[in-house]
Amino acid sequence: MAADLRTNNNSLPLRRDVKLLGNMLGEILKNHGGDELFDTVEKIRHMTKSLRTHFDQEIYSELKQEIASLSVPLRKQVIRAFSMYFHLINAAEQNHRIRRRREYLLQDDSIVQPGSIDSAVLSLKENDIHEDTIQNVLNSMSLELVITAHPTEATKRSILEIQQRIAGILKSLDQPLLSQRERGKLEESLFNEVAILWQTDELRYHKPTVMDEVRNGLYYFDQTLFDVLPDIHQDLSDCLEKNYHNGSWEVPNFLRFGSWIGGDRDGNPNVTHDLTWDTLKRQRRLVLKKYTNVLVDLMKRYSHSTTRVKVSEELLAFLDENEALILTEDKRWPNRNEVYRRAFAIMIERVKQVGKSDLGYRTAEEFLADLEMITRSLKKHHPVKHELKIIQKLIRQVQLFGFHLATLDIRNHSGEHEAAMTEILKKVGIAENYAELSETERVNILQNILRDPRPLLLLHEDYSAETQEMIKVFQMIKQAHEEFGKRSISVYLVSMTKSPSDLLEVLVLAKEAGLYRLHADGKLESYINVAPLLETIDDLTSGPKIMETLFNMPVYRQHLRALGDQQEIMLGYSDGSKDGGTLTANWKLYKAQIEIHDMAKRFSIRLKFFHGRGGSLGRGGGPLNKSILSQPAETIGDGVKITEQGEVLSSRYLLEDIAYRSLEQATSTLLLASAKVSKVSEQGQIRDSEWETAIEEISDAALAHYQSLVFEDPDFLSYFHQATPLRELGELNIGSRPMSRKNKGRFEDLRAIPWVFAWTQSRQLLPGWYASGTGLETFAAKGEKNLDLLRDMYHKWPFFQSTIDNLQMALMKADIATAKEYLSLVDDQGMAKRIFTNILEEYERTKAILLKITEDNELLDHTPNIKESVFRRNPYVDPLNFLQVELIRQLRKQDEPSDELLTEVLLTISGISAGLRNTG
Repeated sequence: MAADLRTNNNSLPLRRDVKLLGNMLGEILKNHGGDELFDTVEKIRHMTKSLRTHFDQEIYSELKQEIASLSVPLRKQVIRAFSMYFHLINAAEQNHRIRRRREYLLQDDSIVQPGSIDSAVLSLKENDIHEDTIQNVLNSMSLELVITAHPTEATKRSILEIQQRIAGILKSLDQPLLSQRERGKLEESLFNEVAILWQTDELRYHKPTVMDEVRNGLYYFDQTLFDVLPDIHQDLSDCLEKNYHNGSWEVPNFLRFGSWIGGDRDGNPNVTHDLTWDTLKRQRRLVLKKYTNVLVDLMKRYSHSTTRVKVSEELLAFLDENEALILTEDKRWPNRNEVYRRAFAIMIERVKQVGKSDLGYRTAEEFLADLEMITRSLKKHHPVKHELKIIQKLIRQVQLFGFHLATLDIRNHSGEHEAAMTEILKKVGIAENYAELSETERVNILQNILRDPRPLLLLHEDYSAETQEMIKVFQMIKQAHEEFGKRSISVYLVSMTKSPSDLLEVLVLAKEAGLYRLHADGKLESYINVAPLLETIDDLTSGPKIMETLFNMPVYRQHLRALGDQQEIMLGYSDGSKDGGTLTANWKLYKAQIEIHDMAKRFSIRLKFFHGRGGSLGRGGGPLNKSILSQPAETIGDGVKITEQGEVLSSRYLLEDIAYRSLEQATSTLLLASAKVSKVSEQGQIRDSEWETAIEEISDAALAHYQSLVFEDPDFLSYFHQATPLRELGELNIGSRPMSRKNKGRFEDLRAIPWVFAWTQSRQLLPGWYASGTGLETFAAKGEKNLDLLRDMYHKWPFFQSTIDNLQMALMKADIATAKEYLSLVDDQGMAKRIFTNILEEYERTKAILLKITEDNELLDHTPNIKESVFRRNPYVDPLNFLQVELIRQLRKQDEPSDELLTEVLLTISGISAGLRNTG
């Protein structure tokens, strides 16, 4: 199953790997299904490839006939063959990224990889950025990445692990000194992995539980993140030392990971307070296991003897005080002179006993203090100018991960809090029907409760199961702070925040659990940051006013002072894009940040914006470093927090080298952007006001065009349901949450994930680009200089450049010719053609204006590697789309859908996801 590719010279080794893997897959197809399977796959591939080069009606008809005539057993294997090819390509491309990074590392110091830590530090030096400025930037720099489960990875864990092994073997095959015998063994191992991949089920037969998702998320901490995060910090420190010889650098813990998995209740009834507690326990078990493994390794290495070195008195005192108390006779180190080994034996036992007995460390800070005590002793006899990096790495790991591993955010819908408050306030006789009160009345009631130190809840009152669960969530948070530390849960997110009362309700519930404590003397202690989630276009527009109202409230202002005058605000990219289109949503998000930032500055409140970006372009996705650059420059110094969706975790964090590369690119971008902002802020203006005026006009035109189709065309929803595999997606077991919030079938209740997923499968990718062309073209056509202005914006404004580049990527991944196949699934063909013509015209309009702005001949001319990847995949995605349409047509005709037919549809969905590297 060899592949012909459009090539660039840098990809020769990749093409070699793809050819090797393709040939192995071809051999396996022959072994499994004989020549019939292999020949059928090759015939379909050649036809789709030919149609890609030049459309021919005869070949097209022959292809459709070939697909329609496939026998059921053969058809299923053909689907699997094309799907498996993508898993192999994905592994090969991952290894090629590693290969390119190693090629740069093997160069001399004058050649560094773009986007690397080295390149960032060299750029700072070349631009004469002073050491003091850099240190100030480091002290304020913050990047927190939060893993989420939705949508969880469409590819099964077993498939991912095979990809991981395949990538590892390909990496070994790159070694230049391999003997023929060694190469033969590696190629045999590679073939075996490809064979196992073919013989492994691609689909899950049961919907994953939330705890399954928790385990999936923890896998990345175990495999890569625990080691990669401290390496990023250490390498930045080393690079600064190398280039600024006079600097004594302190690199704070600026890069952390958090999680939503097990804490996100919004629309997921399976996330209970007990499950969140179990999640925290699982996280602690993993991090303690990791610490134990490192301590055991240190014990083996640090065999220093007091007959050879002089250690500190505090270390000897530590041994005298703890050895007999902590260790039984059989656990004590036999050689009394090997004092570090004795100390590590004590520490290992104390780590093992955390949460189990009084012998265990009570806090991570206690553990950290013992590590630092050992480090001070080591420095007394270790050669100067040479760091003991293994123990330094462990110290950094404890600082980053504590005993909680990852801060767990709690999220729930504002309507859930309102319902609980309505019931509670009626029970205690404060309001007969809180839900029907005006916003002013609600705020007055909630402020009065927060000003009163007395508890609100009646201890023995009978509440509904939903309200009891709500109360228990906050009690669980309080208990988590005591058991796992306050960093274990620090933020409570309120989905669909529409008014100040939405946040005050959460504070009232927090007060009842002891997370918000007002003492009789007026002193307030508050332990949870309540963060609004602004999602829809209307919410983004009203967001600044909501926050200003809260900042003006003495009771809320006092709460913020207790938290160090910091407010977190989450911005939802998914629902905003679904509500108003990607261009408008991105501008409204950008504009809201500027307005809230400027307003908060007047109150001397520091903000942290939490960007709820999806993995796909229609939900704010894209490369991590581009995501950082695309936000307002003045907000970068506030700290950056971004979701890492389940679907991108494997592509970014499955392999250690790739995880490092992803995070160093983000670090490099953040460091340079922060330094630039620091320098530009001194000069005043950050961006041209003419640009903002232009994008506002563009956004208005795009919004009107988007909503004219999505909300005003009475047939649009029918088209969406019928011309995409939306209804079939619900059968794909890739997440624990329902597809809709209320399961009522309304567009407003449909989650953004299936909205984007369905359009991606049908190759229309409408959420990623639709209406942008109208907005841009309308503006460009209004004046002779407008196009020049757009080009200037593209070259000088990172936000606009990121927006344009993401639009190019969306158009590149879309395929209108293939998308047209899905029209046959629509009952009303006249309606289908009318709406599709609208989509096609907008596609061509968008492509034309993008090329005018970028002044390129083709989309993505500036990123040949990405462009080639798309070309490499298209001839193999097309057959899956053709097959999907045929199978869905058959499935929807059946009164009782066949399980076998549904399985084949799901296999095409899984295969297309792997081919496009996107779900929702």
